[in-house]
Amino acid sequence: MNTLAKNIEQLNQDLVSQLPQEILEAFGRSIEDLKTKNMEKNSIQIGERIPEFSLPNALGKMINSDEVLKNNKMILAFYRGNWCPYCNLELKFLQENLSRIKAKNAVLIAVSPQSQDHSLTMIEKNNLEFEVLTDINNDFAKKLGITFQLQDFVLPYYQSLGIHLADFNANNENTLPVPAVFVIDENRTVLYKFLDVNYMSRVDVEDLIQVL
Repeated sequence: MNTLAKNIEQLNQDLVSQLPQEILEAFGRSIEDLKTKNMEKNSIQIGERIPEFSLPNALGKMINSDEVLKNNKMILAFYRGNWCPYCNLELKFLQENLSRIKAKNAVLIAVSPQSQDHSLTMIEKNNLEFEVLTDINNDFAKKLGITFQLQDFVLPYYQSLGIHLADFNANNENTLPVPAVFVIDENRTVLYKFLDVNYMSRVDVEDLIQVL
């Protein structure tokens, strides 16, 4: 079991002991409902090309996909927001492996719908040394088919934990990306895809490195 998997296992144990049973059950129902959406099948597939994008980083600079891909492959890691402890674990683990990613001539980019201020906070908190982009209203993620609307029955539980998506994402859509990681080549073709509607399941970095 790799370090990330061990950390997630520990987080799961901590949350089970800390959160009320009704919240855990609601989160479980949310995941089971998402499994019926066939998002793995209905989202962008290996061998297909992603649309070109230009998205702002945490400081407002626009980052263009074709500029990044001129001399490098690109890893796109979609995450829900800095309120998600699983996302924070994954991004920290990717940061720990950043030198290995760069050695493979690849650029790591994280993408979420949260505002630039929240992204900047996350960068500073986790000492991230890669670009963290804001996908306003999930417009880019929607083109890839990896978004969903958080179910009404689970929203009150998020809010009871202080997670107000309208504040994080600066809209009232309550839409999130499924945690997903893609490797993109210079032609914007998807070489590798990890997607799991169970947000507790995260990419195997060894698999990721092997593809580069």
